[in-house]
Amino acid sequence: MDVVTLGETMVLFTPEISPLMRYAASYSKKFGGAETNVAIGITRLGHKVGWISRVGQDEFGKAMLSFIRGEGVDVSQVHFDPGAPTGLYFKEVRSGDCVQVQYYRKGSAASRLIPEDISEEYIARAKYLHITGITPALSNSCYETVIKTIDLAKKNKVKVVFDPNLRRKLWSEDRAREVLVEIAAKADIVLPGVDEGKFMFNEDDPEQLGKLFLQLGAKLVVLKVGAKGAYYFTEAKSELVKGFPVDRVVDPVGAGDGFAAGFISGLLENLSIDQAVRKGNAVGAMATMIPGDFEGLPEMEELDSFMNQTAREDINR
Repeated sequence: MDVVTLGETMVLFTPEISPLMRYAASYSKKFGGAETNVAIGITRLGHKVGWISRVGQDEFGKAMLSFIRGEGVDVSQVHFDPGAPTGLYFKEVRSGDCVQVQYYRKGSAASRLIPEDISEEYIARAKYLHITGITPALSNSCYETVIKTIDLAKKNKVKVVFDPNLRRKLWSEDRAREVLVEIAAKADIVLPGVDEGKFMFNEDDPEQLGKLFLQLGAKLVVLKVGAKGAYYFTEAKSELVKGFPVDRVVDPVGAGDGFAAGFISGLLENLSIDQAVRKGNAVGAMATMIPGDFEGLPEMEELDSFMNQTAREDINR
């Protein structure tokens, strides 16, 4: 196993004609969740990924598990919960830069994850553990499960990659800040956006944010700065790796997950840090070009073609 991740994936409904739910008569049904977006993205790039979660003992849960298994992700550690439903959310894509999300996930099956759901043997098989700040926001038992999983990873020398993935709707600002800083301090690699860094430290200067995250204990910090690209910071070096231009952003949701997928796959391929970040930038850009949370995540041939085409255009400018 190359990567293990854990967290909630929900059924996603999107209005089919009018982008506004108040006028929608029909909806498309898909699935979405940060952790499975990353898992699917890494799997499409040729690596083995496992996902840990709970889903409801309902038709949505069965459909979700079948779909994610069909994408090549190992779901052997996903449990059916007969006492809680599979979570739902609705997404209004009003424009490429205006997306509204409404959750119906309180009391969901995934929010009932407990530390006993985690197999140390399963975690120990991985090279990387991918964690987001969404899962600990779902419930206290989810928080305890995340902390236990990180501790098991560190015990077994599995590197921890943490994406803060701030969701303000899920918890209070004080609790969010406290937990995100706590987990960032335990991680080997942190993948924040500038807005998340500002939320956590009241600082938005990239160089200062890089230093602050390194001071917490991370060995590598990759700070995403939107279309400009991403900075990476180590104790020895920092650099801005330029992003990939996109003519028209169709759906920005999932860009950060695409970045994480491309970046982690680069690490698995033993690329240099700047090349891994560049790969993350490319996957993140491609994710915005197609509607849906994960639909735009490329396979390796598509990614290579996109990166090579962009490189040629840069030369000809």
